[in-house]
Amino acid sequence: MDRRIKEILQTPAKEQELTVNGWVRSKRDSKAVCFIALNDGSCMSNIQIIIDKENSNENLLNAINQLNTGASCSVNGILVESLGKGQTVEIQAKNITVLGEAPDDYPLQKKRHSFEFLRDIAHLRPRSNTFAAVARVRNAMSFAVHKYFQENGFLYVNTPIITESDAEGAGEMFQVTTIPMEKLSGGVDYTRDFFGKKASLTVSGQLMGETYATALGNIYTFGPTFRAENSNTTKHLSEFWMIEPEMAFCDINMNIDIAEEFLKYILQYVLDNCQEDMAFFNQHIEKGVIEKLENVIKSEFKRVTYTEAIDILEKSNEKFQYPVSWGIDLHTEHEKYLTKHFNGAVAVVDYPKDIKAFYMKLNEDGKTVRGVDILVPRLGEIIGGSERENDYETLLGKIKEVGLDPEEYSWYLDTRKYGSVPHSGFGLGFARLIMYVTGMENIRDVIPFPRSSKNLKF
Repeated sequence: MDRRIKEILQTPAKEQELTVNGWVRSKRDSKAVCFIALNDGSCMSNIQIIIDKENSNENLLNAINQLNTGASCSVNGILVESLGKGQTVEIQAKNITVLGEAPDDYPLQKKRHSFEFLRDIAHLRPRSNTFAAVARVRNAMSFAVHKYFQENGFLYVNTPIITESDAEGAGEMFQVTTIPMEKLSGGVDYTRDFFGKKASLTVSGQLMGETYATALGNIYTFGPTFRAENSNTTKHLSEFWMIEPEMAFCDINMNIDIAEEFLKYILQYVLDNCQEDMAFFNQHIEKGVIEKLENVIKSEFKRVTYTEAIDILEKSNEKFQYPVSWGIDLHTEHEKYLTKHFNGAVAVVDYPKDIKAFYMKLNEDGKTVRGVDILVPRLGEIIGGSERENDYETLLGKIKEVGLDPEEYSWYLDTRKYGSVPHSGFGLGFARLIMYVTGMENIRDVIPFPRSSKNLKF
């Protein structure tokens, strides 16, 4: 296998011969010398290819004419010390094989492009600096997710994408069917459908993850989830990846401890292993983002009850767009104010039961549940979790109360009927975490091919 540019740039020049493959980012051609900036996606930096035209063979001279921005090639040459600024080594080309030409209408010429423009060419935008950096950071963070959980004794569980249950009880699910809807007249007979009942794309792997946690201890899921929310905002997608650990014999306070440790681990891993890309985001996307992440890592997350948070907001004299009163679901403006008030990340616990999901553990007051939202500066909520309701009768009552069919959740109730244990978990939207780390402002720019309302291109 030929060496990647990231490795070559760290190699001392000893006049060694090597071969490198990549795409042309730019070409500067003069009478005597041609300079080609080549990139293979392994890092932000390009490697400079030098073609001495006065001492070149026919192969090199022909290649110069064929290699425009966007073209791909394989370069064989000698690695030498660079006399130019910004690089320590460069390659003096001996032979170049043009693998794929790029006509003059190649969309990514050497100039600034708006993110809106790049969303329309999502199949090409990984070749730009920003989206290549996002891809590398996303890769590193994916690895860090698995690394953290595997190092801490969690088992990786793959929960199904097609399901009959609504984990959130909100009904915002995509239906899966083989029934030809365009030929239907009257109601739908789901007994004639593929699964013999109504089926949907999962909104969360949590409920099924709980079944494994109550058998194996600590588990996590990390996979795609789907929400049929008609929300055309910079923070919402219809398809996105969720990180969802579930821990047996774990109460709400232990849950918050693990969530805090996990988040700090991911942030530190990125800062340690994506330094070049993070320097790019720090300079070009959000000034100071590295320092802001370091502050989160160093600080201890504050903890406050929902009731205390409401009291702080009401006494703030801040003019919020959404009025504050006990019982409301906190909006982003409220969450950001709380992080400013506490000068850092904060975990808000004990939410009113009426605004949280049916599976959360009911507190002794009968009004609140042991739910938690972890809020971070700049973003607001980044993690949502809870201690799960482990009492059979209480959970059955809550399922009925929110209008769900207990029969469809009989398997879930069985985990409370047979050897129930205190257990907790949390969910973290992976794309939002990437937004937070990189400073990117639109969630459509941190996932390869975004899916949202009226958006199914590619």
